[in-house]
Amino acid sequence: MRAIQVTRAGGSAALTPVELPEPAPAAGEAVVRNAVIGLNFIDVYFRDGTYPAPCPFVPGQEAAGTVTAVGEGVEGIAVGDRVAYATQLGAYAESTAVPAAKLVPVPENIHLRDAAAVLLQGLAAHYLTHTTHPVTAGETVVVLAAAGGLGRLLVQLAAHRGATVIAVASTEDKQRLALDAGARHALPYDGFAERVRELTGGEGAHVVYDSVGADTFDQSLAAPRRRGHLVVCGLSSGPVGAIDVERLRTAGSLTLTRPSLADHVPDTAALRAAAAAVFTHVADGVVRPRVQTELPLSEAARAHDLLEGRGTTGKVLLRP
Repeated sequence: MRAIQVTRAGGSAALTPVELPEPAPAAGEAVVRNAVIGLNFIDVYFRDGTYPAPCPFVPGQEAAGTVTAVGEGVEGIAVGDRVAYATQLGAYAESTAVPAAKLVPVPENIHLRDAAAVLLQGLAAHYLTHTTHPVTAGETVVVLAAAGGLGRLLVQLAAHRGATVIAVASTEDKQRLALDAGARHALPYDGFAERVRELTGGEGAHVVYDSVGADTFDQSLAAPRRRGHLVVCGLSSGPVGAIDVERLRTAGSLTLTRPSLADHVPDTAALRAAAAAVFTHVADGVVRPRVQTELPLSEAARAHDLLEGRGTTGKVLLRP
């Protein structure tokens, strides 16, 4: 089968097209013929070594497709089922062996393209707005990179829960996309913390979702209100680095968290319940996946360049 492999951590050129044997399912696994593969910034972190993985490896964490084989002991998953998965390394391939516990059913009313476009970021947006900080009606929520894949979903879910969303994005076009997604206000990065204070009568936001990291952390720390929350949910500009915890006290007794899906969706029951909620939001129009680009699997390096160049305003997909 065709696949993409990383033999040594590095830039996008480290993504090498290869031919590999078709996988066979081990006990507890199912083989998924990937119809559509979703790109996420975590793929970059694995490729460049920010998140170390033994080389060589097939990158990618998210795809949707059809089950072609099941291993011993697998229950509730059968050949021919439409499924999706996330957080399973090895998605940049025509087929992937996946632990059955990580598979979620894709309802018939959800296109596989939408499932691959929304699952990982949709799960993240769901836990970020439901458990990391349960957004409630009347709150003010700030979303950075608000026109990107995760950011746009955060805007949609926070607005659906009755919050006033302040979007931050780098260009006027991206700011318009955030407003179309449900944001009340859209700001550029320059001086956004001060503008958040102005828009909230000097109080600040209840929660700030920062997926940018190093370049925006100081401003993000200045944007929440007293006892507000700063949620670092991505590092697209690089790691934040060491933090003096006294800054949380002097900024207003803030809370800071760097959450992960594994801690908020810790088992199969929680995973399938959260995925079902996301797919329901897709079906009812609350979550509206926006696919910017679909590329063949062989152009994975180009897809990574798009992600890292911050030129995306929606999901990037690969087609095997």
